[in-house]
Amino acid sequence: MHGKEAGTSKGSLWRTVKAVAWGFFGVRKNSAYQEDIARLTPLHIVAVGLVAVMLFVGGLILLVKYVVAA
Repeated sequence: MHGKEAGTSKGSLWRTVKAVAWGFFGVRKNSAYQEDIARLTPLHIVAVGLVAVMLFVGGLILLVKYVVAA
């Protein structure tokens, strides 16, 4: 049973990444949203969300530095 849990957590992390990406984009079907609520853990959502925000802000900073330097 422990191996089954490990397989679920990998899929769950990928599902969390997809859910957060759709959340940033602002488009999500209600049925998919309800399914995500049932399967995802809040800790995964917060962790992936924070990483996504850091990557987004870092990308914006690099873009601004590139544009200002040009």
